[in-house]
Amino acid sequence: MALLGSTKTRAFLRLLTSVGGDRTQETLRLLPFTVMAVVALIDFASGPTAGLLPLLALGPAFASVACGLARTTLVGVVALALCVALGLYNDILWTSRTNITMLAILGVTVASVLASAGRLRHERQLADVRSVAEAAQRVLLRPVPRRAGPGIGVAVSYTSATAEARIGGDLYEVVATPHGVRIIVGDVQGKGLEAVETAAVVLGAFREAAHDEAKLQGVVTRLENALTRELSGEQFVTAILAEIIGGASITVINCGHPSPMVLGTDAKHWFADPPDEALPLGMGSLKASDPVPYQIPFEPGDQVLFYTDGVIEARNGAGEFYPLSARAHLLNGADPQLSLDALRADLLRHVGRPLGDDAAMLLLRQRAAHPAASTAA
Repeated sequence: MALLGSTKTRAFLRLLTSVGGDRTQETLRLLPFTVMAVVALIDFASGPTAGLLPLLALGPAFASVACGLARTTLVGVVALALCVALGLYNDILWTSRTNITMLAILGVTVASVLASAGRLRHERQLADVRSVAEAAQRVLLRPVPRRAGPGIGVAVSYTSATAEARIGGDLYEVVATPHGVRIIVGDVQGKGLEAVETAAVVLGAFREAAHDEAKLQGVVTRLENALTRELSGEQFVTAILAEIIGGASITVINCGHPSPMVLGTDAKHWFADPPDEALPLGMGSLKASDPVPYQIPFEPGDQVLFYTDGVIEARNGAGEFYPLSARAHLLNGADPQLSLDALRADLLRHVGRPLGDDAAMLLLRQRAAHPAASTAA
């Protein structure tokens, strides 16, 4: 029974460890000694009839959750010492009940030391994975410039749905080229390492084609060719490409991606749907015609939000989708990045748990004609 109780307690404490911070960790390290002290005091006061000695095994069981090998071993030794001391005090040291209790404490201590060793090994592996993920993020999702041309502010937000990862199947990039500022926001079908690999192919092809191709349609063709060589089966990538050359508009090609949200200076917002539906990248063999470029107004003070379906398809506990249109006012702050951070925080509050899909957002803001305006970049 003591072993069964210890197993349940350790499972509960692992849950606490996963959500706690430094204070929780320190509490868990002190908990084994606290529990053993409480058990010893109660047994000391109650006498041999209390039968609390088996509860001393909780000490090493608790220690395996947050303590290292040496500390876990020390807790086990202390538990055995307390058992012997209380056995002597109650004159039951070499009885069968006390002997079984000492064997139980010894067994739990050995198991706890092994569990602690496994936990520490897992934590080291997890730290290595995080380091690799951070390096991959720096290569794939490089920091975008805060400004894309004169008077255009840029902000980016990315939330991965994969546990313990910082990157996933969503992608974005902003590149200044001789042909203007070119932007891509995309979403790879699927999740995990395969989606990250496909995202790498798309970003690599885009960064090269954005400089080489004079027309945005040429960039799309290059991406399609790259994916045709790499993808297999029915995989695809939804993407939206944008080009800012100057003037008061943005040229956009939408390849099966959610339409960007445009926010005007008149406090109105709308979704810039493409004139014709286009298939995602990687499905070139099924296309009857190429995607058609279209223009999005981009006057001083206007904003354009590109996003992936992980934003608009995020559900709360009641199954309700995230109301992006109703949250457009959160983007009216003085700083584009702070405004986008507020929108991301609101998205996470709406869901109330880890996202079920990657969520990427990229915000463009045209500096207002009057610096005092609330939407100035």
